Amino acid sequence: MAETYFQVDNKKIVRKAYLVGISAPGLETHLAAEHLMELEELVDTMGLQTVKSEVVYLRRPNSKFYIGSGKVKEIAQAAKENSAECIVVDFDLSPSQQRNWETVGGVCVIDRQEVILEIFAARAKTREAVIQVSLAKMEYSLPRLTRAWTHLSRQRGGAAGTRGEGETQLEVDRRMVQNRINQLKKELIEVSKHRVVQRAKRERSTVPLAAIVGYTNVGKSSLLNALSGASVFVEDKLFATLDPTTKAISISENKPLIITDTVGFIRKLPHNLVEAFKSTLEEVVVADFIIHILDISNPSVEQHFKTTVALLKELESLDKPTITVFNKIDKFEDSIGRARLKALYPDSIFISVKTGEGIDLLLQKLKDTADRDSLTMHLKIPSEKSELISKIYRLGKVIGIKYENESALISVRMPKIYKKIFTDYSA
Repeated sequence: MAETYFQVDNKKIVRKAYLVGISAPGLETHLAAEHLMELEELVDTMGLQTVKSEVVYLRRPNSKFYIGSGKVKEIAQAAKENSAECIVVDFDLSPSQQRNWETVGGVCVIDRQEVILEIFAARAKTREAVIQVSLAKMEYSLPRLTRAWTHLSRQRGGAAGTRGEGETQLEVDRRMVQNRINQLKKELIEVSKHRVVQRAKRERSTVPLAAIVGYTNVGKSSLLNALSGASVFVEDKLFATLDPTTKAISISENKPLIITDTVGFIRKLPHNLVEAFKSTLEEVVVADFIIHILDISNPSVEQHFKTTVALLKELESLDKPTITVFNKIDKFEDSIGRARLKALYPDSIFISVKTGEGIDLLLQKLKDTADRDSLTMHLKIPSEKSELISKIYRLGKVIGIKYENESALISVRMPKIYKKIFTDYSA
């Protein structure tokens, strides 16, 4: 088995981590434990071994360390006794808090946000995803250049004249990082143009598009493989897939459907990563309907449902037709629990991608949804109602548009539930 490790400052090798979770007022004890278990999975995906973990009970945040200084010293001592080379906390630290932790502990201290950034950086494959993650990492690192441990390769020295009189090394580093941020933003604009062209082609297509969404590691890529016969990378780790994969399948004779696999969702996903991957998640925005897949064998399945719904709401896609799919029924023998979920989500489908059980039912559901929930409309929007055009683009897929006699003639495919909104504008 290959040895796993994490490297800081391009010199210090870190293999063992001490994990710290948080139990704040209003958070049930079992949820705090679940969050810490999820952090351990993230740390494992990152390449570190967890030597020990603990949950800290917090009454109110401390400005210097987030938790009390006495507890920080206890954690630092426990980390040392367990030969941990790194402390990983399941909450976000400000730059000053992170520096204070590292000063007390004498080891690198990583918060949840940095863990996820490192995983994304290791697993991004497409040019756009690589740029997006690099940008998010740089923006995270910029205010942290004075911390004891930084993952940036600092450029020392340089050609004559590149360092102004009296300019400190920290100022040089900040200027270097800011220049890199500006360059990445320019590169992202250029790379995004290709995606925009490809997406525009799909939006003009009359073939319906479904997006697979769900919590990370619930089987999204495996489901795409099962439905399309494709060979999409699958691994039993969090965030095995970051880059969207799109495949065409046939749901009946002469009835194609395009399905896109998207990046997995997760609790407490850093907001800057939501922003960084908006272009990836926009695959959800342009979809005709959504396949929401969940791992029925996970004790936190209902929390995972809420997390995905919250992100769909942020993407303004919560009102799209949605098929709820519970996967991994081969690992779930609780008939009462299954009946309960069926009562809560009566239109859901129960499947096992591993054994193939329920896949036929899902394919039929996909066909029914594609047939029932979308239609093509031809609309005539007068110039004084131009604000409706942006709504049409948001709710449906514009197939064609032209302007004549101060009106916009639009052909659009959209869910039937929106038909009543535009009835008065039928061409």
